[in-house]
Amino acid sequence: MPLYEHVFIARQDLSNAQAEGLIEHFSTVLKDNGGDVVEHEYWGVKTMAYKINKNRKGHYALLKSNAPAAAVQEMERLMRLHDDVMRVLTIKVDTHAEGPSAQMQKRDERERGDRDGDRGDRGDRGDRGDRGDRGGFDRRERR
Repeated sequence: MPLYEHVFIARQDLSNAQAEGLIEHFSTVLKDNGGDVVEHEYWGVKTMAYKINKNRKGHYALLKSNAPAAAVQEMERLMRLHDDVMRVLTIKVDTHAEGPSAQMQKRDERERGDRDGDRGDRGDRGDRGDRGDRGGFDRRERR
């Protein structure tokens, strides 16, 4: 059977549990039509580049499936009819990538706080009030 990756965006006013319920619902649709969901990820609420149906944000989710084309078509048809789903993208892939997706890796880095070291060592500067070594004009000299 062919391998697919499906990304969908649900309305922002859903709760996290409702958004994850949509993942389970569409996974069941695939399974009922002879497919199998290999993996699924809930990416959370993200800001979109532009408004869709008057929404600035949406719940993003990824499904990785191993399913016949008929099952994928039925799932997409039901997603497009569902009021809570705003956008759907399905891509046929040769193999599923191992491990978490790039979105989940970004989320893990943010949660762990790995970005602390990105700005170099700032410990020896002292407080920002000490700016005597900058040169330039003093306010009294400008008058």
